[in-house]
Amino acid sequence: MTPAELLGLIAAPHPDVAPLPPAGGRPDGIRTLRGVPYGVVEGGRPLELDLWLPAPETGRPAPLVLFVHGGAWRRGRRDDLGARTRSWQPGPFERIAAAGLAVACVDYRLSGEATFPAPLEDLRAALRWLGLRAGELGVDTGRTVVWGESAGGHLASLLALTHREPALAGAVVWYGPADLQTPRPPFDPTSPATMEALLLGAAPASVPGLAAAASPVRQAHADAPPFLIVHGEDDVMVPCGHGRDLAAALRAAGAPVELRTVPGANHGWIGLTDAGVAEIFTASLEFARTLR
Repeated sequence: MTPAELLGLIAAPHPDVAPLPPAGGRPDGIRTLRGVPYGVVEGGRPLELDLWLPAPETGRPAPLVLFVHGGAWRRGRRDDLGARTRSWQPGPFERIAAAGLAVACVDYRLSGEATFPAPLEDLRAALRWLGLRAGELGVDTGRTVVWGESAGGHLASLLALTHREPALAGAVVWYGPADLQTPRPPFDPTSPATMEALLLGAAPASVPGLAAAASPVRQAHADAPPFLIVHGEDDVMVPCGHGRDLAAALRAAGAPVELRTVPGANHGWIGLTDAGVAEIFTASLEFARTLR
């Protein structure tokens, strides 16, 4: 037996054909599948996702929320919607599933592992895998809303603006960077030490073509799906101008967009009351539900 033949026997099955793990059940009928591999990167870790699947409706697959976590493209967990929701019981993804939408929380390669466009390619790979396994999961990837916060909001915006087969149904963007070229304190596009530079592999000003490709404001077009952009007016990490400029670019292109700026809110909804955070979440969920 050759080494290649032996490897074929002992290697884990490819995610496209690997059996799904057993689903954890709940009294409300929601099923959870944790740590499901969806992609294999040569020389890298397996890419995984977590699933929250609602109680099935007879003969009707569930619309899908593809959630993209934040963490400055450098860190973060796929199942974390932000500090202000971590103590919720039930959690935010259970709440989305209870509303009848499936949720897939996905890994993507961080900037210490690979540079842009790697994380965007990973999200495309997740959509491909979800479409391939949709029948088993009971989801309709033709009705996918991407929802991201912070760096995940940036990637969610790019995915919604550039993914065409199938086109996404909509995007929910919480305080996401939208422009990786314009100086906005504390961001300096000439610095090689910013999180944006680590994402791109160089100072944005030194790679203008790549920085433009990674800037959602440069990708707006008339056929973009509906966007809900929610941004804190007191955000000191990702200034509110990012949300305003993305909304303006979408409007100028003739695409549907709703912008909500939140007085008193810093990054991650720091500074808001619990009721204020819950209201933003509920409005975002209702927006996603209307796109079914």
